[in-house]
Amino acid sequence: MNTFSHRLEQVSWESVKNQLDQITSADVERALNARKVTLDDFLALISPAAMPYLDQMTSRAHLLTQQRFGKTIQMYAPMYLSNECNNICTYCGYSFDNKVKRRTLTDAEILTEAAAIKKMGFDHLLLVTGEANATVHLPYFLNAIRLLKPLFANISMEVQPLETHEYAALHAAGVYSILVYQETYDPLVYKLVHPKGKKANYPYRIATPERIGESGIHKTGLGVLLGLSDWRIDSYFCAMHLLFLQKKFWQQKFSISFPRIRPAEGVKLEAQHMTDKELLQLIAAYRLLHPDVELSISTRETERFRNTVIQFGATSMSAASKTNPGGYEVDPQSLEQFEIEDQRTAQEFAGVIRNAGYDPVWKDWDAAYSQPC
Repeated sequence: MNTFSHRLEQVSWESVKNQLDQITSADVERALNARKVTLDDFLALISPAAMPYLDQMTSRAHLLTQQRFGKTIQMYAPMYLSNECNNICTYCGYSFDNKVKRRTLTDAEILTEAAAIKKMGFDHLLLVTGEANATVHLPYFLNAIRLLKPLFANISMEVQPLETHEYAALHAAGVYSILVYQETYDPLVYKLVHPKGKKANYPYRIATPERIGESGIHKTGLGVLLGLSDWRIDSYFCAMHLLFLQKKFWQQKFSISFPRIRPAEGVKLEAQHMTDKELLQLIAAYRLLHPDVELSISTRETERFRNTVIQFGATSMSAASKTNPGGYEVDPQSLEQFEIEDQRTAQEFAGVIRNAGYDPVWKDWDAAYSQPC
């Protein structure tokens, strides 16, 4: 069977851990000298043995990123439509058992939030919701897109896993990309942190990117929540997923995001620590593995780290983000999904990008290009 679930059955978490434990500096040097970086090379590049080679990795990532993307950083903003959720996720402020005020934006509120985001200069919008099928479902999404499509050049979505025909409907309505994070590929940890709700179904979630690919969506976004389990092994499986999807859906684009666990209201979770240097190592390794993949960094990260990563592989970055429905204008005090770290305004961050010698790209596509002559 040509599915990623079938591929996963052939590689165990423990076998990858054993392989990781045996990596030496010679393996790292072989990976750095490879004409084409393989998945095994990627594991060597994210291993502890590769840390002394970080300068070499980031320098190469810098050159590859400029060759493929130029000196540009795509700017985008998230709009949280709802914090209602039926899942219990032990790391998320939206978890069903977190007894806090819930909110789902109305049509008027969506337009108010859109006006606030447009005023900051954004033309790329990421729509985000919790997973509450009774309230935030396909008809709700299609209505939101109908309202927002005339206002933004590019709309992406990060919502609950859907069926192929539902993704096709979003694509037809004008959605450019869908983001879906596995959170962790460690089946034992996945079960532990998702005790109840539809999200507890590991096989269904792992198959979601293939349903997205089958729908014809232009771009699929992947990622893990760094800190839930061993970030190196999780990232190995995420990279495996990326390469599988690229081969199966070769006409699509792909992106990788790097969310690290952040504090959230009502959440008490001991995360596995990942240093800034380790995250930079991971970003550089992805660029060496896949020179054309888009790499996205959110405002979860500190100002200092975000300033640094502009030159070492990032291609897409959010700014002035609010992680709560209505957070820009309608209801700034509503429940946040997680705390953000970089509090700078969009224009302040755009200035940082320019000072680094790069161009902040607010809009790189116009609907007029897709209209018949």
